[in-house]
Amino acid sequence: MHPRLIPTTHLLRRTFLSFLPAAKNSSDVQKYHEQKVLPYQPAQLYAVVADVARYPRFVPFCTDARILRVSEQPHAVIDMEAELSVGFLAFKESYVSRVVCRPFESVKAVASSTTPLFETLETTWHFQPTYPTNRHSLAQHHDPDAKISTLVTLDLRFAFANPLYAKVSAAFFSQVSTMMVSAFEDECLRVYGPPSVKSS
Repeated sequence: MHPRLIPTTHLLRRTFLSFLPAAKNSSDVQKYHEQKVLPYQPAQLYAVVADVARYPRFVPFCTDARILRVSEQPHAVIDMEAELSVGFLAFKESYVSRVVCRPFESVKAVASSTTPLFETLETTWHFQPTYPTNRHSLAQHHDPDAKISTLVTLDLRFAFANPLYAKVSAAFFSQVSTMMVSAFEDECLRVYGPPSVKSS
């Protein structure tokens, strides 16, 4: 399947994994960092992450998403607000996030309001093309049809509003970033199918 841009009307419902706010006490902020090279082009991976409407279908713990506002900025940057609902363990929360999508480069979500659960919640996805390290690399770098891969980076920052929540969920949340990347990879496989391999 060829890379596709998700219509703006669908973009806002898909943002749980990409956004988190800043805590008042930086020492309380938990940070997780994941990287993985996936055999898809940046445009393909960006389209999946930017499609907020489909997050409840595959993003761990995202149960609903409602787009509140969306606008297009210079350079095709999409700025939106979405109300996201999450559920895990015994917790259920809805909160508003601001999501900024920079085509083929990044998707960043930051909770714009505190919730009874989170004081800070922020997620950032980056997509960096990688090229084969062989004698055809330079030529492929300039070939728009080249079968390149992408280094996907996910940075997750969050802080619980209640110390009790932090204690109860610490071990659970330490696995969330890994689960998110795995779910994202599975969704890419479902949407695009197994990536074709171009011989060198």
